[in-house]
Amino acid sequence: MFTKYLQEAFKVPLVIQLTDDEKCMWKNLTVEESKRLARENAKDIIACGFDVSRTFIFSDFDYVGGAFYENMVRVATYNKAVGIFGFTGEDHIGKISFPPVQAVPSFPSSFPHLFSGNDKLRCLIPCAIDQDPYFRMTRDVAPRLGYKKPALIESSFFPALQGVSGKMNAGDPNSAIYVTDSPKEIKNTVNKYAFSGGQDSVENHRKYGANLEVDIPFKYLSFFLEDDEELELIRKEYGSGRMLTGEVKKRLIDVLTVLVDRHHAARAAVTDEMVDAFMAVRPLPNMFN
Repeated sequence: MFTKYLQEAFKVPLVIQLTDDEKCMWKNLTVEESKRLARENAKDIIACGFDVSRTFIFSDFDYVGGAFYENMVRVATYNKAVGIFGFTGEDHIGKISFPPVQAVPSFPSSFPHLFSGNDKLRCLIPCAIDQDPYFRMTRDVAPRLGYKKPALIESSFFPALQGVSGKMNAGDPNSAIYVTDSPKEIKNTVNKYAFSGGQDSVENHRKYGANLEVDIPFKYLSFFLEDDEELELIRKEYGSGRMLTGEVKKRLIDVLTVLVDRHHAARAAVTDEMVDAFMAVRPLPNMFN
């Protein structure tokens, strides 16, 4: 959602990397399954509404080679990769070469069909904070290779539904709301698992108010509720105890249901032909217009 906003606001080309090789090596999936999942991921991305005339999506298994690979072999030594990422002799050998795979999309020359002759273009990378080591390495080597250092906008993780100290975990289906969830599943999951900062009784809640620092429904609303005035009202009313946990959870359920239903409809409209169009290696003649 944020990346789509950046593309719309600045009218710039966007390159999206699908690391299907990473899935294969870290998740112990077959190559075929990793590639299938990458195309499914592409459909979810396209459903967000990116502009095909400014967007190139690629998967590592399909694209790595040529100028991209030439940049890879220039990026890092074995010792640097091991020092940053802590690889051991027991790791899949492909993991050693993965940091350069993640790094070189920062360099325009990795995509000669898009940026030929424009090696001084700057790159902005919106990413989760766990990707930081890859791009610290990239920023370190970029000047030596004659490129501008990429800039990053790093996002924190959503907390797990069970509490701010937890992290969403694909192995725990109750730790998150999924874009595949039905309205009933969203309602049940939020009501049952979203940790509340409210008090243990209505009487105490009216007296002391909710602890908004640990309240997951409020934190999720701070991400997804677009009306800042309503969010501030909820902050005051819930924090003072005039608003109850059930009311806040209900508002979150309404917001998430609209969001997920909208994604369901957009995702259903994405065809294999649309995926092929976004992933085709092609020039984007209007990408800066």
